[in-house]
Amino acid sequence: MSDDSTARVSAGWARFASMLVQGGRSEEIPSEGVFVNPPVSRGSTVLFPDLASMRQKGLRSHDHEVVYGAMGTPIQHDLERLIAQVEGGTHCQVVSSGLAACTTPLLTYLSAGDHLLLPDSVYGPTRRFADTMLARLGVETTYYKPLATEAELLELMRPNTRVVFVESPGSHTFEVQDVPMLAKVAHAHQAKLLLDNTWGIGIFQPFDHGVDVSIQALTKYPAGHSDAIIGAVTVADEGNWRLLRDASIQLGQVAGPDDCWLTLRGLRTMGVRLERQSRSALRVAQWLRGRPEVARVLHPAFEECPGHAFWKRDFSGASSLFSVELRADLSFNAMQDMIDALAMFGLGASWGGYESLILPTTGGVRRSIAGGVPEGPTFRLHIGLEDPDDLIADLEGGFEVLRASSAG
Repeated sequence: MSDDSTARVSAGWARFASMLVQGGRSEEIPSEGVFVNPPVSRGSTVLFPDLASMRQKGLRSHDHEVVYGAMGTPIQHDLERLIAQVEGGTHCQVVSSGLAACTTPLLTYLSAGDHLLLPDSVYGPTRRFADTMLARLGVETTYYKPLATEAELLELMRPNTRVVFVESPGSHTFEVQDVPMLAKVAHAHQAKLLLDNTWGIGIFQPFDHGVDVSIQALTKYPAGHSDAIIGAVTVADEGNWRLLRDASIQLGQVAGPDDCWLTLRGLRTMGVRLERQSRSALRVAQWLRGRPEVARVLHPAFEECPGHAFWKRDFSGASSLFSVELRADLSFNAMQDMIDALAMFGLGASWGGYESLILPTTGGVRRSIAGGVPEGPTFRLHIGLEDPDDLIADLEGGFEVLRASSAG
């Protein structure tokens, strides 16, 4: 790994520090004063003084206005403004979960008879949604290699291709995609480019690279404390916004005010959390890279990670999530024994909180195209705010168990 890559892993977060602290807040302080954190407004019915006011407000449902509780609360609109700012967009729709952030725009921009292109490394629940519900609604899906060339992608485009979906890095296998090329191909065929940008929030600016719709699982880094389920969809075009907002209202997509408040509070410290977590993750990843039991460490900042050159070109930093592939001669059962022996790493799904997590991924990587599945047992690591020396010591103990289990 180059010195430049090492320096850039945590550098991208510094420029967001002021935005995250100051954004999504009222610019004016009233004479009676105001709390630093905005209050939570819980409600469904909104009362108006007269019919004219009610009708006028109803005409502004696209403007982050308080019209009815199911269309958003004041704290949701504060969160939407800040996420749009972080993503470099103009409008954001907060939704009920990260998965809803994936499915809502797919339902927005696809219709019966349309064709969808999904990367073969896409998040499992997004794949399942395409293969089941979208198929039932008359949308056909084709999977493409995450590192497909322009020529290979052009061969898959059809006259009815309406959406090209990107997830970069890919789920579990961390392929970094050539987003500008994908945008070029999609737009040449009048298709929209949708990106799941959860890993890259703050360090990949989607709309600078041709993305039409950026998707976030706010559950992860923005909320940051493993206590909220919430998502967001951001756009930079007014036409895309009106379609997205209309679909979100019709689908009843909204997030609870308490989850919005927790996420907005989490965003205030996201920059410093991720600056620390990304550095710690790199240190742990570099240590793992030198272990004899490890075949590959799939961290986008490493040259051996598929698509590393695109990460180096397009990203201003790295996340704290990566995967580890063990040698093919080591067994899955031995890896399980190793994982069960760890004390510092929690065993659970999701990621992005302050705590370190481990998740075995062998058997959970599904592919429609030959190749792309790691040969050896694999697990995914999320590095939290613990001391990286403690995490390394825990993993070292785990490897002792792995060796003993393999020898037995």
